[in-house]
Amino acid sequence: MGELFGTLSDGTQVHRWTLERGGVRVRVLSYGGIVQSAEVPDREGRTADVVLGFRSLEGYVEHPRPYLGALVGRYANRIAGGRFPLDGRTYALAPNNGPNSLHGGERGFDRYVWDAEPVEHGLRLSRVSPHGEEGFPGRLEVSATYTLDASGALRIAYEAVTDAPTVVNLTNHSYWNLGGSGHAGGHELRLDASRYTPVDDGLIPVGEPLDVTGSRFDFRAARKIGSGYDHNYVLDKGVSEAAAEVAELYDPASGRVLTVATTEPGLQLYTADHLGAPFAPGEGIALETQHFPDSPNRPDFPTTRLEPGEVYRSQTVYGFGVR
Repeated sequence: MGELFGTLSDGTQVHRWTLERGGVRVRVLSYGGIVQSAEVPDREGRTADVVLGFRSLEGYVEHPRPYLGALVGRYANRIAGGRFPLDGRTYALAPNNGPNSLHGGERGFDRYVWDAEPVEHGLRLSRVSPHGEEGFPGRLEVSATYTLDASGALRIAYEAVTDAPTVVNLTNHSYWNLGGSGHAGGHELRLDASRYTPVDDGLIPVGEPLDVTGSRFDFRAARKIGSGYDHNYVLDKGVSEAAAEVAELYDPASGRVLTVATTEPGLQLYTADHLGAPFAPGEGIALETQHFPDSPNRPDFPTTRLEPGEVYRSQTVYGFGVR
């Protein structure tokens, strides 16, 4: 069992697990599947925590909305109007982002204590999301397995099964700051995406995906990120059975490099311009691998539908290095 990290107001204990391999140390909480920290060396061998997180459980409980490091579900990102059709029925969800449903609703996966068990070089978290939780249909059995490979890369592998047709879209919501502190807008990003999904004022996709050529959304060649992004990118590789590298984040000051490989067809780039105290706007960069926002209402997008007898599988790998 991991070490005791804290106790919720209802008496439920929260544990923290430490994974260490390949010169990398990652700490994961049973509360919300949160990646609390990731300690990696810079080009001089000096170690720093490159994930935004709180030192205590109280920080996560009192400040849930940034979803710091959390396992997000049942549906990552937004569903327009908090509703979607499925087999002739419209399902109403909790509207927690204006009229829209965001990251699973009022109490998403990030606010539950998960069952935890050790696996080789890692940790497996699991829980059952009952039929009707936050308005979603189907009893969903879901797990997320966190492991470190020999190089210190962090792999998160998700699986889920349902007893009724439903929609599923899971992600990790870590905010990366490869410098360990300060504003992250000077990080350089390469992102293998030729298109992105334009959005309305509520950040709901509108129209067809647009070509990034000649726009501020083009990161196909690495460049400084700056600010002003909370957009889904259509990854050139599409859905894949094995995790394929799609992004690289680089901090010129420390030399640290983060690579992102995933099976997912999309990635939400969020520059955290509205991040609040105790953190500062722009202090971290979120790279949320995912299916597209509002897919249940967009039959032209890759489907997030899961049927009984099927297994939802998704993997994302965060690799660490220097140059």
